[in-house]
Amino acid sequence: QVQFVESGGGLVQPGGSLRLSCAASTSMFNIYAMGWSRQTPGKQRELVAEITSAGTPYYADSAKGRFTISRANGADMVFIQMNNLKVDDTAVYFCSAREKGSFDYWGHGTQVTVSS
Repeated sequence: QVQFVESGGGLVQPGGSLRLSCAASTSMFNIYAMGWSRQTPGKQRELVAEITSAGTPYYADSAKGRFTISRANGADMVFIQMNNLKVDDTAVYFCSAREKGSFDYWGHGTQVTVSS
């Protein structure tokens, strides 16, 4: 069983920045690809960034150039730095993990609100 605790969400003005953190409770963190997804009411969950076990990042078009995903395998943590935030980035952000196929393990999420 893999569990996550996300932190770092909050209220920020448009154009501002936030860094979300996700701490994993697993001894096998190194083998997982890690992702950050977001969801707003009435919409499907959207994967915004993923980082492979080898550290290669991938981004949704909505995140390219603004978000940076990173991981610290020694600390079993994954991060996402979000810059130039927009009102449309408002959502609950979840970290997740997968070994193969779909993401199997999810955190409870942290709220990000972008508003003036």
